[in-house]
Amino acid sequence: MILKKSLKSKKRPAGKARAGDSIEFIQPRIREILGVIGEDVSREGLLDTPKRFAKSMGFLTSGYQASVEEVVGTALFKAESSEMVLVRDIELYSMCEHHMLPFFGKAHIGYIPDKKIIGLSKIPRIVDVFARRLQVQERLTAEIADAIMDTVKPLGVAVVIEAAHFCMMMRGVEKQNSKTITSAMRGVFYSESDTRKEFLTLLKNG
Repeated sequence: MILKKSLKSKKRPAGKARAGDSIEFIQPRIREILGVIGEDVSREGLLDTPKRFAKSMGFLTSGYQASVEEVVGTALFKAESSEMVLVRDIELYSMCEHHMLPFFGKAHIGYIPDKKIIGLSKIPRIVDVFARRLQVQERLTAEIADAIMDTVKPLGVAVVIEAAHFCMMMRGVEKQNSKTITSAMRGVFYSESDTRKEFLTLLKNG
């Protein structure tokens, strides 16, 4: 388990979608690629594949057109206590920026409120904002932690992600049972060992 403080990631500017023609832009290029790899692009099963691929990519990379501010909206409320809040086993699906193959797993997020709490449903939505981009797991973990720190301004945030990567499972070393675990600790989770230990114990025993 990595407990070193990650370098705070800079916010990446959202990619600009083409004005209403992203599907039309992508389709002919996918058709070309299918031909290059040896497929018959005129066969029935592939006729609509370029269009389906374009729509799929639009969804899988929709995080470039989303922002934390938009998904959180007004779902910030006055904190009644400063006890730890933990949301675990948040499913996530992303794509490795090196091979554009999926990686998937679960995120576990804890924070200690200061003056505000965030609506619980917004935490998985924040995960999706960053997961639905081309990513590396280390940066994804840090971006989620930094986004919650910036938005909620808690006393501390802890994020742990465990994921399996198709770039290791389908190609390369082809290790189907390997998982990668990354963590980002901010505020009291980084500076106070007892707080960090409580978080990790809750994950282990949950």
